[in-house]
Amino acid sequence: MGRRHTRGGTVTVVGNGPVGQTTALLLARWGIPVTLLDARAERDPIGSKAICQQRDVLEVWDAIGVGRQLADEGVTWGCARTFHRDHELFAQTFVDRGISSFPPFVNISQARTEELLDERIAATPSIDVRWGHEATSVDQDETGVTITCRTDDGDRVVESDYAVVAVGSRGSAIRQQLGVTFDGRSFDDKFLICDIAADIPGWADERRFYFDPEWNPGRQVLIHPCPDSTFRIDWQVPGDYDLEAEERSGALDERIRKIIGDTDYRIVWKSVYRFHSRVANRMRVDRVLLAGDAAHIVSPFGARGLNSGVADSENAAWKLAFVLRGWADESLLETYHTERHAAAVENIAVTTATMDFLVPQSDEQHRHRRDVLTAAVTDTQARAQVDSGRLAEPFWYVESPLTTDDPGRIFAGRPDRGCTPAAAPGILVPDTPVMLRDGGGTRLRDIARNGILLLLGDGVDADEMRTAALGAVHTPIRLVRLSEIDTTGVLTAALDAKPGEVWVIRPDAYVAAVTDTVDRLVSALHRITEPVVDVISAGSAVPDPDRVFATAAR
Repeated sequence: MGRRHTRGGTVTVVGNGPVGQTTALLLARWGIPVTLLDARAERDPIGSKAICQQRDVLEVWDAIGVGRQLADEGVTWGCARTFHRDHELFAQTFVDRGISSFPPFVNISQARTEELLDERIAATPSIDVRWGHEATSVDQDETGVTITCRTDDGDRVVESDYAVVAVGSRGSAIRQQLGVTFDGRSFDDKFLICDIAADIPGWADERRFYFDPEWNPGRQVLIHPCPDSTFRIDWQVPGDYDLEAEERSGALDERIRKIIGDTDYRIVWKSVYRFHSRVANRMRVDRVLLAGDAAHIVSPFGARGLNSGVADSENAAWKLAFVLRGWADESLLETYHTERHAAAVENIAVTTATMDFLVPQSDEQHRHRRDVLTAAVTDTQARAQVDSGRLAEPFWYVESPLTTDDPGRIFAGRPDRGCTPAAAPGILVPDTPVMLRDGGGTRLRDIARNGILLLLGDGVDADEMRTAALGAVHTPIRLVRLSEIDTTGVLTAALDAKPGEVWVIRPDAYVAAVTDTVDRLVSALHRITEPVVDVISAGSAVPDPDRVFATAAR
């Protein structure tokens, strides 16, 4: 076991993008002072960038005061249509096992997301924002982390107990200092992205993906609606594509006109990307955690970039807070790597499969794609093989050292597209409206994110469980009777909860255990606060995704 802190501490967050902003705000929510560094002189709101925010991420942002506004301002959509040429192959909708107050996906520019997060940070005294601080070295010992920054006024040193590095994809220097590799692959084809302001009736509330349309033969086009009658259009283009030459020749206008016709439009932003698929072999190196694109990069077909980065933020924040508050053993931080690296490998596996379908790498893959798309026009079984991007979803911590197995609730593996697994240990708890004893209405995940939540079924002795829990750990714990907060029965049904059960919910709203005895409850709480986990060195190789996720793929 590691040591426990006996007092509060501090955290430095390197990188003031949305992942760094979210991490800082979540830490501040737990009462942890944060220094937030960024190499830039100021915010540079350019382009839409990461636009597609998933329901569960909006709920994380709601906990820090911006989720509702993002949902209200953004374009909500619950249908993803996929076409082959002019034939619609399928329309994917999304299952909610609970009754979330947020839609499946909201499209809003990253610039606006950052703006709202900046407003919350400005209203949070415990976050010290320092622009123009480029982290040039990260040093650490058993007492803390020292970050040396280059500024216009010379080098500055920032000290803290721990650090979270969220500098985006340009984190190679820090990764190298930490001894972390960033293995993976890059794709040859490029993608042209244009944000255009235009009035296109019928497209304002759904995502559209086109394979081999007549206006981009042999390749793909993805269209996302955004606020203010703006549309994000992604074209797959050849590796030698030249945007400036296409603009000069008028071919860019022609490209856009093939999609929108004679409608008036204005280009708000444009860029060309080559996509990468990479993951750090370590996301924790002693007192430093890597998060977001500094730890993993995936193609955007599936919206798994920023959404997974926010999941990193929440996982890191509550674990750092528990350690710094003295509520958990330092070994809890190693489970940040265990859980979020597994999630990153899953995202790499999913998005790489998508890219192999979108951009075949061999003659065999070309033939497979052609045969599947041709058959899918009339064959429903072939449609299931069409990969236009499996959209973002929360990861399943079913093999985490923090999760207590339940033989009666076995994880069945990666669910069908648009579906979520049944409630069980390692799964994000379904969200539903609940009614508190004082008559106040809220949501289940609201009360879950304040500590460890125990949901007591009928027949459970609350006093016995409270005494056992308080004697086992020193974390904030809340016990609520399921039947008292679930006045409609929706939550009980979503959990398939049975009399005599106690559901143990982690501070990030994941189910840690379902137990029916005091001993199992105490054991489950110890697993959360004093996990037994092997620490892997920074130089270890990245696990093979096929091996790591053999269980999940079945």
